[in-house]
Amino acid sequence: MTRTVLESKTKTVVIGFDEPFCVIGERINPTGRKKLAAELEAGDFSTVERDALEQVACGAMVLDVNAGVVYNSNPDPNETEPPLMRRMIELVQGLVDVPLCIDSSVPAALEAGLEAAEGRPLLNSVTGEEERLEAILPLVKKYNVPVVAISNDDTGISEDPEVRFAVARKIVERAADHGIPAHDIVVDPLVMPVGAMASAGRQVFTLVRRLREELGVNTTCGASNISFGLPHRHGINAAFLPMAIGAGMTSAIMNPVRPVEMEAVRAANFLMNHDPNGAEWIRFARVLDAVAEGTPFPEASRAAQAAGSAGGRSGRGGRRRRRAG
Repeated sequence: MTRTVLESKTKTVVIGFDEPFCVIGERINPTGRKKLAAELEAGDFSTVERDALEQVACGAMVLDVNAGVVYNSNPDPNETEPPLMRRMIELVQGLVDVPLCIDSSVPAALEAGLEAAEGRPLLNSVTGEEERLEAILPLVKKYNVPVVAISNDDTGISEDPEVRFAVARKIVERAADHGIPAHDIVVDPLVMPVGAMASAGRQVFTLVRRLREELGVNTTCGASNISFGLPHRHGINAAFLPMAIGAGMTSAIMNPVRPVEMEAVRAANFLMNHDPNGAEWIRFARVLDAVAEGTPFPEASRAAQAAGSAGGRSGRGGRRRRRAG
């Protein structure tokens, strides 16, 4: 059975077919967040600190860390992003004990994050583009880490799910050439906005099933892509997530601070028998009751954890990863 193992210094999280759905917190990302981008350029990490603590309190099992801000003072991300990524990784792992997902389009920033990270982070990402394959797969092998494989290549993002599946297969095969096993590839089949493509939801469900059955890989996605441009996005996301989980998706990069989306994930875990006896669902129901009475979601979640009733399947581990080769 496919198991993708992620580690922090003290905690292990497993992404797998028979594991609870892995929630990867998306909020430490300056894309589309002008205030955060300005703060990072000014050396202010207060929002990063708050986002890290709140996301873990609300149930994120892994945190995505993206340093993709273009400085006004220096628009070259190849110079500015590597030191920023290192600083953010060091900061976040000093605040929380969950594994990290190092997210960048700049190879040097990915390596800076890998050098700073403790444990076994998830690298985000490699695509089917030849230049990207040649730059990223050696890093994956060198640091012995799992990687997100995004199903686009030199031709761009195809609307044809057959093409996206073929790109995923290509990445898995090329990774094998580097000695990287399929269980360390987490494929993102690319979720299209349903407002622009009516078949987007059905496409991704079919792709996830094929990726699981034919390639034997775990899967992830940017969950909010499905609702892009639509009103009441969180309701659409909350419907999409259990359907994706039912199709076999094993993780998603999403916003864990939204209780409606986390409620959908918790319910799906219970229904898929990934929450034995509903223990986590019962704990989460108490959190929702507190929210209904006016307690902010992060505070209600922290209170539940402090009471010793937090669930999850994470355990100790977190040994320092070994470089391969």
